[in-house]
Amino acid sequence: MTTKGNNQSQVNARELALDILYEILEKDGYSHLVLNQALSKYQYLGKQDRSLITRITEGTLEYLIQIDAVIDQFSKTKVRKLKPLIRTLLRMSVYQILYMDRIPDSAVCNEAVKLAVKRHFQGLKGFVNGVLRTISREKDHLEFSDEAVRFSVPAWLLELWKESYDETTRQKMFTYFLEDHPLTVRCNIHLASKEEIFASLKDQQVNVEECPYGDSMLYLSGYDHLEALEAFQNGWIQVQDLSSSLVGMAAAPKEGSQVLDVCGAPGGKSLHIADLLKGSGHVTVRDLSDYKVQMIEDNIDRSGFSNISAEVWDALELDEELVETMDLVVADLPCSGLGILGKKPDIKNRVKPEDLDSLAGLQREILSVVWQYVKPGGMLVYSTCTIDKKENEENVAWFQEHFPFEPVNIEGRLGEKLKAETMKQGYFQILPGVYPCDGFFLSVMKRK
Repeated sequence: MTTKGNNQSQVNARELALDILYEILEKDGYSHLVLNQALSKYQYLGKQDRSLITRITEGTLEYLIQIDAVIDQFSKTKVRKLKPLIRTLLRMSVYQILYMDRIPDSAVCNEAVKLAVKRHFQGLKGFVNGVLRTISREKDHLEFSDEAVRFSVPAWLLELWKESYDETTRQKMFTYFLEDHPLTVRCNIHLASKEEIFASLKDQQVNVEECPYGDSMLYLSGYDHLEALEAFQNGWIQVQDLSSSLVGMAAAPKEGSQVLDVCGAPGGKSLHIADLLKGSGHVTVRDLSDYKVQMIEDNIDRSGFSNISAEVWDALELDEELVETMDLVVADLPCSGLGILGKKPDIKNRVKPEDLDSLAGLQREILSVVWQYVKPGGMLVYSTCTIDKKENEENVAWFQEHFPFEPVNIEGRLGEKLKAETMKQGYFQILPGVYPCDGFFLSVMKRK
């Protein structure tokens, strides 16, 4: 599919997807950043083209492990030995053959050959054509007996989760990661009523559904540009997963509280807490770089909240001026991201087993600093977007052994439908697929 832009130059959607995937897979670009930058640069493209680019990019990354296994089965040259551009071209083409029914396989094969020639691989067009047409013929006979290949997850991760979860639970999680889901947003209910927000979205032909697990959460689909929505421009809605929104609910901040979020970009949790404070108190949101803090400030400006501010600060550095001044500290710390593989599928290709140890160590270093900001009797919320006991339960146990904090019973704080025995011990591990949200961990502790 080819689209003419404002300058009348032609942009081939599949070629753009090829470039995006090449940047991610061969140059270690972050998928959400590379894709968003490309869609922003070519924002004049039609909705159909942008949807095609997004689907090919995200789908190829989601199914990459399975795709590579299929290519290795039908290609004499294995994936790891292919030329990088041809490797990327085959990967995205195999995804289209296996998972995009609306596109005829013949069209996928023809387009791949054209792109190979255009990118100066004339001598490999026969190879590309042969591999793809063979896979097209054999696709109905493919069987994936290996669970890791079937659900396209790293073998080491499968083995790790086999230790903690039964097959049914694992399959719920793996299936959820591969499914399409609507965008989840949280309503800033002290800026506009849910009814107003609902009506505004409906007026702009957005498909809106209520989330059964959170009163202020909505599911959106069918929109074109999120930034064009009145509710977004007015700060009435904030992009935030249900699981992430539970931090504010679990913290249950009292009006007038002084709050510090130590690693807060892009600011969703802090904005939620500012909303819960109803304009009282103050939330200070920090992160490590100017770029991240700018993201926070953009969201603050859009929301219009006056009881929240952002600043650059390294969470590993103690701020003497803030020691024992905070009613609540939120420590949503850097983690392996194993709970958000559906949103950031390139994590499956980035994270290695040894990373879990180093990240757990980094989390402990940060916790060793930031607990000092909590007043006696104040609260600390520790959270991650991962499913890894080293980074979650084991870190909480370590923290409570070494610092003057005790767990807070959070039963009932997350609504009637979200329940777990561990809430009595102050923590909750949310599993994707078991609940309709990202994987997430949170723990609430009180300073003695």
